[in-house]
Amino acid sequence: MFTVAFWVFACSFFICIRFIGYGEEQGLSYVNPKNVIPFTEWLGFGLILGLIIGVFYAIIEFIFETYISQKFNSILSIALKSIIYLTMLIISLSFITILVEEQMDIDLSNDRGWWRTDKLFWLSTAFFLLTSLVFSFIKIANDKLGSGVFIKTLIGTYRKPKEEKRILMFLDLKDSTAIAEQLGHKKYSQFIQDCFFDLNKVLANYDAEVYQYVGDEAVISWLYKKGIKKNKCIDLYFAFLKELQKRANYYQKTYGLNPFFKAGLHGGDIMVAEVGTIKKEIAYHGDVINTTARIQSECNKYNENVLISNRLLEDIDLKSIYTSNAIGDVQLKGKQEIITISAIHIQ
Repeated sequence: MFTVAFWVFACSFFICIRFIGYGEEQGLSYVNPKNVIPFTEWLGFGLILGLIIGVFYAIIEFIFETYISQKFNSILSIALKSIIYLTMLIISLSFITILVEEQMDIDLSNDRGWWRTDKLFWLSTAFFLLTSLVFSFIKIANDKLGSGVFIKTLIGTYRKPKEEKRILMFLDLKDSTAIAEQLGHKKYSQFIQDCFFDLNKVLANYDAEVYQYVGDEAVISWLYKKGIKKNKCIDLYFAFLKELQKRANYYQKTYGLNPFFKAGLHGGDIMVAEVGTIKKEIAYHGDVINTTARIQSECNKYNENVLISNRLLEDIDLKSIYTSNAIGDVQLKGKQEIITISAIHIQ
């Protein structure tokens, strides 16, 4: 949706600037003065062009990221995408020029091979390449910082530490040491990469953000109200397990084992701040982080897959498919405060 919206805006901006003065540029005799096109119709041309390019651009990027980029080197991937984008641009502009011809009663170049010598086409291509660079920059920054965080960083939301109420989930790979020894460091790295690739497939469905990856552990975050809404902070864990199970044959064939993750959940007030100068990132500070990590570390002790603090559980209206089993009061390692935790099971 973001890709489509971006290209709709970009194309509307370009086509309005380029074509509003088209008649004056070509001379009054070129345009039938009775067919003066209102601004709204110019905007309509831009919207149509943006939708065409945006949809195809999103599909192409998705296909390459999911299926092709991992199989080919970067140079070959860029070359293939460039050919596809050039073809897409020729088809899209040919379609738009036909619409403009009909509306303005003018003759534009759209015969076979028109694009080779058409200045407008190469101007459009230059604009497309420049806009693609801008889009790529935004996408890379958004991927690096996390969904939604890029805009906040851009406007300086976290330059001064800001208090937010959040839910945190620590996801940790079970038997990670033994798996690392079995696979070796190179294959183990690919294994973790695959696991987190599957995790990223389900994050957006549950309004989740990745705070950070630490080795074989992922720290997931929600704004408090978003996380408790419709059990999203719990649903995510089981959706992730389901995604791993769907690819069980792949993991067995590639690595000879199936990954399994355990999770700890807790929520409360934390401080969010932008830290660093040479390399900037968003950092969370507060007791909630340490407590969540300790809760997750208790999973092995109690032989449970998901442990959650009762403080958080009390704010969640559990779905009927879930049951909670009280573990009781525990003193977490390195902490003086006693905390009550429970285990979550799915029926």
